[in-house]
Amino acid sequence: MVSSFPRLRAEDVTKSFGETVVLKGVDMDVSAGETVVVIGASGSGKTTFLRCLNRLETPTGGTIWLDGETIGGAFDGPSGAWRSASEARMAEQRRQFGFVFQRFNLFPHLTARQNTAIGPEKVRGLKRADAEALAERELARVQLADHVDKRPSELSGGQQQRVAIARALAMEPRIMLFDEPTSALDPELVQEVLDVMKALAEAGMTMIVVTHEMAFARDVADRVVFMADGVIAEEGPPEAIFGSPQKAATQKFLRHIARH
Repeated sequence: MVSSFPRLRAEDVTKSFGETVVLKGVDMDVSAGETVVVIGASGSGKTTFLRCLNRLETPTGGTIWLDGETIGGAFDGPSGAWRSASEARMAEQRRQFGFVFQRFNLFPHLTARQNTAIGPEKVRGLKRADAEALAERELARVQLADHVDKRPSELSGGQQQRVAIARALAMEPRIMLFDEPTSALDPELVQEVLDVMKALAEAGMTMIVVTHEMAFARDVADRVVFMADGVIAEEGPPEAIFGSPQKAATQKFLRHIARH
């Protein structure tokens, strides 16, 4: 029987930091194999939303499902109260989300192979030889087969970010989350990272990508989501969002991006 649930569902997700309301009720479905690109100005809630999906941030309200299972706990039917998942269960759920940050966060004393293998060995319980073999396969997947023995200081920023992608893939996640993965890179290094992400999308990886790379959004996204002021203001296929945006806020943002 095929599940009616999408790969990911976020329903009425809210998040406040003290008196500051960052997310104001975000709903999103992402189908298996879909690439959703999230755009919007700084401060619109994009990164906070990503971090809520895998509970790097705890939402103030709302529910998130991955393949039909609630993330972080569940509502108790009779009482309606939220019951948090155990720490062990939360760790298992968080593993299903690969997360690639703006900064690479690699261990400086470890090689690319060791950085990629450490999660499968320490968290998934693979034997070291198996974890390192898996790491080599994932590094080859991101075009780094010739750099497995180099430490981060011996790699360019683009290569370090590709190691970070390989590290996330080695955990065999169900969905990949990218938080502006090229924003810390020199311009000449951006494309090599985007090419790897495009290949992942073409291979059927489910992805949510927060980015200011509009060409990538046009070429790779199945759907573009524009966030403004903590809500999804507009969404649709790339040709609709970039060709004929309906909301004034979307039009203003795209004009601003085009000038820079």
